[in-house]
Amino acid sequence: MTTSPPTMTPPAEAAFPALGTTAVLLVTDPAALPAAEAVLRTELAAVDATCSRFRADSELTRVNLAAGTPVTVGPRFAEALEAALRAAELTDGAVDPTVGRAVIALGYDRTFASVRPEDARPLPVFRPAPGWRRIGWNPRTRTLHLPPGTFLDLGATAKALTADRAARRAAATAGCGVMVNLGGDLAVAGPPPDGGWRIAFADDHAGPAPDHCPAVTVTTGALATSGIRVRTWRRAGRTVHHIVDPATGEPAAPVWRTVTVAAATCVDANAASTAAIVRGHAAVDWLRGTGLPARLVAEDGQVVRVGGWPPDTPATASDGGPR
Repeated sequence: MTTSPPTMTPPAEAAFPALGTTAVLLVTDPAALPAAEAVLRTELAAVDATCSRFRADSELTRVNLAAGTPVTVGPRFAEALEAALRAAELTDGAVDPTVGRAVIALGYDRTFASVRPEDARPLPVFRPAPGWRRIGWNPRTRTLHLPPGTFLDLGATAKALTADRAARRAAATAGCGVMVNLGGDLAVAGPPPDGGWRIAFADDHAGPAPDHCPAVTVTTGALATSGIRVRTWRRAGRTVHHIVDPATGEPAAPVWRTVTVAAATCVDANAASTAAIVRGHAAVDWLRGTGLPARLVAEDGQVVRVGGWPPDTPATASDGGPR
């Protein structure tokens, strides 16, 4: 009597628009997809209501309008704020949540789909961000006091935090392996599929198809990719993008097309990848100092790998992840 080898069931997938990007969910047990998707949608709705700069009724909008006056925030906002403050500390301020006014002044004052691709208005007068150390925060009472005129932007950490939370909660609810990808902020939880999660990523998010992209295998933790090629627009004849250098208030210098970092959490990975974009030429030595595996793609296409990031291997059409 002979026995045929078991057939491997490919992960089941759900994808839908969310947070101005695409949310992608993969689960190792297809029967668990509806339960996992419900968790993800709940997490996405919560972060949108809490941290959106574009909703008049979000908690972030309320906090920003109250700058100069102490306010009490909810537990979910407190978690997002503490993630942002931790990122600022770990990156020596290269990722700073007080860049909100600078981002708005550049023209990113509405959802990206509504940003004017050609804005003839003069460039704003660039000013350094107020600085995260000036934020008054009491975690015990959840009391926040922003300096007058300060606007928070939690974009560098809130989406990554949602990927971490959603992957963890979905895996616990569904009882299987889960991968959550929110526009390049990717977290996995639970037992991975045989061989791990194969993650394909493009050097330009809107660029080549997955079978022409490099791919890596992930079994635990998170990946995050930051770049300056997707969220761009023209202002007074100059191409600008959404990653602002807090030290100047200007868009970060275009040294790296994309930076991808692996870390234990998506929040840490995204903080490091965003900081690398801001640091420009100094990013390679800084990333080496963190010990995090990273892959940096320069404007001319040159690839730099640090921290043990593996050589590129081609993706296949079945690989998931940032595209």
